[in-house]
Amino acid sequence: MARRPRLLPTVGTARNLLAAGLEGIVDRAPTGSPALPLVLVACSGGPDSLALAAVAAHAAHTGRCRVGAVVVDHGLQPGSADVAARAAETVRGLGLDPVEVRTVSVDRTGMGPEAAARTARYSALDDAAAVHGAAAVLLGHTLDDQAEQVMLGLARGSGTRSLAGMPGRRGLYLRPFLELRRIDTEAICAFYGLEPWHDPTNEDRAFARSRVRQEVLPFLEDQLGPGIAQALARTARILGQDADLLEQLSSEAYAGLRTEGDDGAVLLPEDGLRALPAALRQRVLALAALELGAFQPSSERLRAAESLLDRRGSAGPVQLGGKVSVHRQVRGRAVLRGDASYGNLVLSSNGSNNGPGVKQSRRPTQE
Repeated sequence: MARRPRLLPTVGTARNLLAAGLEGIVDRAPTGSPALPLVLVACSGGPDSLALAAVAAHAAHTGRCRVGAVVVDHGLQPGSADVAARAAETVRGLGLDPVEVRTVSVDRTGMGPEAAARTARYSALDDAAAVHGAAAVLLGHTLDDQAEQVMLGLARGSGTRSLAGMPGRRGLYLRPFLELRRIDTEAICAFYGLEPWHDPTNEDRAFARSRVRQEVLPFLEDQLGPGIAQALARTARILGQDADLLEQLSSEAYAGLRTEGDDGAVLLPEDGLRALPAALRQRVLALAALELGAFQPSSERLRAAESLLDRRGSAGPVQLGGKVSVHRQVRGRAVLRGDASYGNLVLSSNGSNNGPGVKQSRRPTQE
């Protein structure tokens, strides 16, 4: 009888990480029980997602859950359909079921190619999870991906949430391998005898992420010593906790300040905004803009909106993006039915007649 290969320590670590990630999402049940929840692996055929599929297959074999997979074909490279088909065949061989390939159309309007592909991919994964009633969708991002994400955020001058990188869990999505290195997933694939596909775009210096991976992080390791990737991932973990708290506090502040004006406008009292710390004040303004359908406003746009509170110069409007603007309510102009009111910042989407610059029968008094 052939001896079973000794369990690779990295495989054991990966299994434990997945089990910890699934806590509270799936409950242990007898093997084959129809009540077992379904977990889907988002699989590209690369080392990270194939390693995750193999580890998830073990969870299925031990009766923790059912495991299927979704392979998204973006159609952006020659032969992508063949790559997707091979990935699907590989995970079926691991025992995953159901397995489906979803071909998407990537719309690059208003965003770069990476962002457009990501948007299309998550839309396909959302749909697949809904169709199959999945309890979770597993993503194969590693510590190296997290480090790259933080470095890109630093280069853009991003805020706390962006520098917090990718969360281990958000909604249906789980990233159980954020403590593993990319070399670990390659070792897991070798242990299971899997031959992963290597995405050529990962070597293409035309993409900022590839330059960070191939040039920036190795340079920092050379100049500052080993451990840069781990340090960046640790930074993301710390900032993630800070961002969660700030978002909770800003949501509470927004709920306490927000008043709905006529024509769907959102009113925020100036005195209440001034009383908030700047970190919360900017987040409250962003929440109002998002509620009205804006994209996440830039820090420059939020500071411009804050400047209206100084009551010097123009009363606005300040454009916050996504056809949402904010202006300072001028004396004598009502934004609620009834008597004229005063002392609010008014956020409205285009088409509202609340703005001070819109022609009307009664021209507001400027200060």
